[in-house]
Amino acid sequence: MLLRGRRLYTCYGRLLTLNLVLEILGDLLGLIFALFCLGMMIIFLASGRKRPIQSIREIPAFNRFRHEVGLAVESGKRLHISLGRGRLDDQPGGAALAGITMMERCARAASISDRPPVVSSGDGVVSILSQDTLRATYHNIGADRRYDPTSGRLAGATPLSYTAGAMSIIHDEAVSTNVMAGHFGGEVGLLTEAGDRSGSLTVAGSDSLPAQAVLYAGTEEPLIGEELYAGGAYLGAGPLHFASLRMQDVLRWLLAAVIVGGALLRLLGVLPK
Repeated sequence: MLLRGRRLYTCYGRLLTLNLVLEILGDLLGLIFALFCLGMMIIFLASGRKRPIQSIREIPAFNRFRHEVGLAVESGKRLHISLGRGRLDDQPGGAALAGITMMERCARAASISDRPPVVSSGDGVVSILSQDTLRATYHNIGADRRYDPTSGRLAGATPLSYTAGAMSIIHDEAVSTNVMAGHFGGEVGLLTEAGDRSGSLTVAGSDSLPAQAVLYAGTEEPLIGEELYAGGAYLGAGPLHFASLRMQDVLRWLLAAVIVGGALLRLLGVLPK
């Protein structure tokens, strides 16, 4: 019995060591991939400065959005930017950062309006970051007096409480356009319905597949897939965002080449079925 216990203990120790090694290798591969993407972005950024005019495909949602922002400013109505309920220390944080970039461009476009944009989020850190971004944006354009600390709001800490808080903003704040860019669940359908009832336009995108399905069926201008992360480039946030689009195109071609190459190798019998 003692010998069997020692063997089990040895096997358990080896499993823990193997698990630790796999985690380190996974983190290392992730770091290498991130550095590879960063290197491509730097290369494309340097090459893009020599040819500032870059052609990108048309996304109707962003064209409609720019038009509606202008109408909102002229009519004295408010923009509502919903950043979802993703946390920055988790995978959905990327969608929230993309939403903050779009929020910054909205604040610049609506800076001359009597009603500044209002931002809602479902995470405390994201809410603080949205307030700081709004403050920095108004400071950069010389309109510090127009900044309102209550423009960045924590609508709720749970999915349903966040949805209820964001719905009250849509109904009670004279909102003409809703921009939903972040991590949502199926409850996003309640937000789109609230936008329809109030007669406001909804431009929405999410990193969640269930939310994308709801948004595709329930909004006039949905952002599908990676279109959410292209918002900075389409709204003129800077050349770095154009470089990120080119980097994404390279990754798509590499992924397509790997899929096609793997299929051919399997057909030839090189790879086992």
